[in-house]
Amino acid sequence: MAVTREDVIHIAELARLGVDAERADELTKELSAILGHMDVLSQVDTAGVPPTASVREGGTPLRPDVGGPPLMRGTLESFAPAMRDGFIIVPRLATHEDSSESGA
Repeated sequence: MAVTREDVIHIAELARLGVDAERADELTKELSAILGHMDVLSQVDTAGVPPTASVREGGTPLRPDVGGPPLMRGTLESFAPAMRDGFIIVPRLATHEDSSESGA
């Protein structure tokens, strides 16, 4: 299956991407090459291979979702300029200040 230049331009428009003429030609070649590789893979005989050959019976083993303490060389307080009730206090961003707070 080959991709045409018009296909690339149409897909770029659908994705709202700006693709110039030179880049459209490059993408046409690249996508056609990728689809060519997929055509080769589709010819591989997989009749004797079970659909989930790489997954063990019962699915993928999961580990318990537990965490340990953070690996730090000092206390949390040594990293933070100010803390209150176990939380780090950071300065307020100017973009988040209320216009009434600016004193104007």
